Amino acid sequence: MNTMIPTKYYGRQAALFGFAAAGFYLLMIFGTLAHIETLSGLRPFDTRPGGYSAELANSLIDALGPSGRWYYLTRQIPLDLVYPPLMALTLISLFKWLGSRDLSQKLVRIGTWISFAAAIADYLENAGICIMILSWPEISANTVLAASVASIVKSGLTTAAVLIALLGVGFWVFRGIRNYA
Repeated sequence: MNTMIPTKYYGRQAALFGFAAAGFYLLMIFGTLAHIETLSGLRPFDTRPGGYSAELANSLIDALGPSGRWYYLTRQIPLDLVYPPLMALTLISLFKWLGSRDLSQKLVRIGTWISFAAAIADYLENAGICIMILSWPEISANTVLAASVASIVKSGLTTAAVLIALLGVGFWVFRGIRNYA
């Protein structure tokens, strides 16, 4: 009976954080990021999982103009400071919930650490974007490289964490079907 309390708790946590993360994600995708793309004619940094070159970074920041750069810093970046921990907490709560349902504790630990690392990489990406915008038109090639690498790492880690979570849910469902049959 004691295992039901953490199971319910982690499940509720995952759902609560998941709904909040989804809300912020949709607000960014259909709100701020869409507006940035409309202003510049280019996809924003946050939507480039494969990274970007110094030339592309300069083109995007130049195309935004002063008001677009201000919008990126004051609208998109604040939302993207809230989203990474919400996404990480969603995944970590899901891993804890799966762990309370007999998923491998090693897989739970790996998924938790990858989720945490993805949030850190997202913050590094955001810091790089801020530095690029604030230092424009004198953007350092090293700053662009660091921000681009952070974007790639964030995307890879987030994908890995979500895949591990889906694998865990798949194991849990398969085990339930097998036990039912």
